[in-house]
Amino acid sequence: MTFHSMWAELLPVGRSSASGGYRRYAWTGADTDCRTWFREQAEARGLTYEVDRNGNQWAWLGDPAAGDAVVTGSHLDSVPDGGAFDGPLGVVSSFAALDELRARDVTFTKPLALVNFGDEEGARFGLACVGSRLTAGRLTAEQAHRLTDGEGITLPQAMEAAGHDPDAIGADPERLARIGAFVELHVEQGRALDLSGDRVGLASAIWPHGRWRFDFRGEANHAGTTRLDDRRDPMLPYAETVLAARREARLAGAVATFGKISVEPNGVNAIPSLVRGWLDSRAADQATLDTVVAGVEQAARAYAEGHGIDLDVVRESFTPVVEFDHALRDELARILGSDTDLKVPVLGTGAGHDAGILSGTVPTAMLFVRNPTGVSHSPAEFAAEDDCVAGVHALADVLEGLACR
Repeated sequence: MTFHSMWAELLPVGRSSASGGYRRYAWTGADTDCRTWFREQAEARGLTYEVDRNGNQWAWLGDPAAGDAVVTGSHLDSVPDGGAFDGPLGVVSSFAALDELRARDVTFTKPLALVNFGDEEGARFGLACVGSRLTAGRLTAEQAHRLTDGEGITLPQAMEAAGHDPDAIGADPERLARIGAFVELHVEQGRALDLSGDRVGLASAIWPHGRWRFDFRGEANHAGTTRLDDRRDPMLPYAETVLAARREARLAGAVATFGKISVEPNGVNAIPSLVRGWLDSRAADQATLDTVVAGVEQAARAYAEGHGIDLDVVRESFTPVVEFDHALRDELARILGSDTDLKVPVLGTGAGHDAGILSGTVPTAMLFVRNPTGVSHSPAEFAAEDDCVAGVHALADVLEGLACR
């Protein structure tokens, strides 16, 4: 199948007719359909298909146990009403790159594997990269078993309902020991390539980033009969904290976003008793990130005290700066540099990826494909087909350089 035909086949899966965005949440029907698509693509190419203990899907060319394998892929799940490219572009491109290598009639000297990591976005259970975190031992089975979605369904319950054994999850060092290099292709989540005029880029590092939960606790009361001076309204310090996050991030040259909120009792005519907001913050280095988050928390506590509100702040997840393997990155630059028609700039990113999670265990690298809108996690996310095809060619060149002679 061509890149275009594979893309067209996957495009309708999990798409909302109302928003035009995608709702491919982990261990739901849409996720199952995506996983079925991956298995069928693997079987159509005669690859050895398997699902590991953490629900990640693998398609192997060559002996999986031989070691020093070259692996490529990404994820197929989405954020709420996300775009079509974040994750799926890397998975579709991995199959297309294999097809191109077979058309080149190359000889593989190392095993090659294509992978779909499960629950990368964390849209359902609130923690990103669950599949790769479990595999790398950066999330324990006990911690994973405590994850719940918005309806109170636990991760084990969701996995079991989808036909996967939740008692099997956990670190998988034997699998990681098979991998000599992991290369993830991804749509750029920004406009650096569009501004430079390049179709494909090479990642240097992932900014440190994390998620913090701010719980503002006040007193529920009647919205129509309670005097303003008698209110303990947690929405007020929350709103001021949102503005403080923007201010602190701008001063530091970082980013900070309150993108998710939960309100109790969530009635139009009721003063809230609880406003819970989640802060996502990222910066080019650890010191800057610490400064931003500390500034936001300090402001939040001052606002909360001024309104008679109790505040709890909990760090729910954190990923330190990820410097991709320099030797592998240099090797990719050398391979791609032999194509005189393709300039490959090196750029950092504020977005987290499975490649970043695995980087502490195996050599990893990332390729980016131009996104002219710079928009991601939105239905407006876009990459032109000729740029996507350029990404496939670049990935095929890299895989040939690493796994073939």
